Amino acid sequence: MKMSGGVEWALHCTVVLNAAERPVPAARLAELHDVSGSYLAKQLQALSRAGIIRSAQGHAGGYELARPATAITVLDVVEAVDGPQPAFLCTEIRQRGPLATPAEACEKPCAISRAMSAADQAWRASLRAVTIADLADQVVEDYDGDVFAGVRAWL
Repeated sequence: MKMSGGVEWALHCTVVLNAAERPVPAARLAELHDVSGSYLAKQLQALSRAGIIRSAQGHAGGYELARPATAITVLDVVEAVDGPQPAFLCTEIRQRGPLATPAEACEKPCAISRAMSAADQAWRASLRAVTIADLADQVVEDYDGDVFAGVRAWL
């Protein structure tokens, strides 16, 4: 399964927004991650449409999480950015060509489709089991000291 680069940046942003004490402007998030503001804006819009983040208007405006980090899964972010479609799309190739299987004989998905569907379900279950709060906890474990204190001070 290949995900777009936007997924990585969206996940980093949600983890940072979890640690932020106030809304963070999109430009500040782009600068923090050293990515183009227009590129990141697309990911933030996708997260906003999905109800993962919301924009706060005014002098102290920017983005903040729309719900607790414990209620946002990695799969939520992936699907917000890349969409919910499965990684594999069966085109019923077995029904084509000189030895085509008649449609009426194809009552259940073929073995290939079943295997690919099982793999898709497994990775989705794995990503559904990890929340943004879990990622933030792991980031804290990965570094000496409170890495988010430095992030909050920089923001």
